[in-house]
Amino acid sequence: MAASGPDIAKTVELIRRSRVPGQRLLAAIVGPPGSGKSTLAAAVVDNINDDTDGLAALVPMDGYHLDNEELIARGLLRCKGAPETFAVESLLELISAIRNTGGDIRYPTFDRSLDATVPNGGLLKHDVPIVVVEGNYLLLDRPIWRQLAPLFDVTVFLNPPKAELKRRLVDRWLHYGFSPSEAERKALGNDMVNAELVLDSSLPADLCLSQKTEQADSTLS
Repeated sequence: MAASGPDIAKTVELIRRSRVPGQRLLAAIVGPPGSGKSTLAAAVVDNINDDTDGLAALVPMDGYHLDNEELIARGLLRCKGAPETFAVESLLELISAIRNTGGDIRYPTFDRSLDATVPNGGLLKHDVPIVVVEGNYLLLDRPIWRQLAPLFDVTVFLNPPKAELKRRLVDRWLHYGFSPSEAERKALGNDMVNAELVLDSSLPADLCLSQKTEQADSTLS
């Protein structure tokens, strides 16, 4: 049985209300690192599929991380996870293909245990009518990135208070075994820089979920 909760219910209701019979619907679930967008997106897909098997599919944008070797060559490894460390042009091609192509689509995924992308790791079948895409920068108001927003029929933005987000990010690094001082250093470094960029520089969404309580586990992305 799929998880439930007010944010899930609101998102599922928005998707159901926005569907046009006979047309594929693309939904974007967006939020800073630590906001719980990945878990929300998975729960939304599970809830939709509780009613009709195979009705919805999840496509994460994490597969478009640049490989570590390329980041090292560009001097960007220290800021992995920032917008410039993603292959945004390839991501745009994928979302355009999902929007406009009638066939099955292969796309890359990301293996966190290996800290590496998996080429063709995901498969989106041609007959899936609801596609939920999740990621940090799907609404980012920057060159190339901003071309993504018009391709989505529905957009949802997770907007936790910055203080709560910092707490979650510190807890996440503690969960991975870092000391309190090291966890705070990592959270306040690259993580919060990227988080503040998402919070301050994203285009408006159809639904904004203001998380005022501790709704997301510290390991969420």
